[in-house]
Amino acid sequence: MSTYPGIVLRETSAAAARERGVALVVVLLLLLIMTLLGLASMRGVLLEERMSTSLMDRSLMFQAAEAALREGEAVAAASKRTDYTSACTNGLCGQPNPTGQESWVDRWKLPSPPYKQAASVGSGDLQVIPEYFIEFMGLFPNWVGCDRSEPVPVGCMGPRYRITARARAAGRAEVLLQSSFTSPE
Repeated sequence: MSTYPGIVLRETSAAAARERGVALVVVLLLLLIMTLLGLASMRGVLLEERMSTSLMDRSLMFQAAEAALREGEAVAAASKRTDYTSACTNGLCGQPNPTGQESWVDRWKLPSPPYKQAASVGSGDLQVIPEYFIEFMGLFPNWVGCDRSEPVPVGCMGPRYRITARARAAGRAEVLLQSSFTSPE
């Protein structure tokens, strides 16, 4: 060791130099571990964000389809049985053929689908126009056993409708709802 007035100098040994190199490696490893942990947590946050966006889209599509269903029920309640023809027009369809090939699912695939557009529903940047169609299913008893008595009581037989509504945002979410509706006549 050399001594100068007020300054003490040490000679650096090989062991002390190696210790400084190890500290650098340990710090770099800790930095790498912290970076990997940060990337993993960021990936989890992005996945959670996509899941919550999908849930919001599905919720909005459900609400839009339900609004179209209610609109269809109001139209069915106001319509007359003679409004329904075998060829669907303006969202009103006649009684489906149970032995035929066409089903309510196939009606959405027709070149000019028979559905009617309902009021627009939206939230933020997502606006959707749900669609619906109504099928006249025939006359059915409004209460159990009313059609078994003679004469049949007034109000016993009532029209039944099947209303199918769909809301979709291309590539994001799609909801299809169906209800059975009895209209007072």
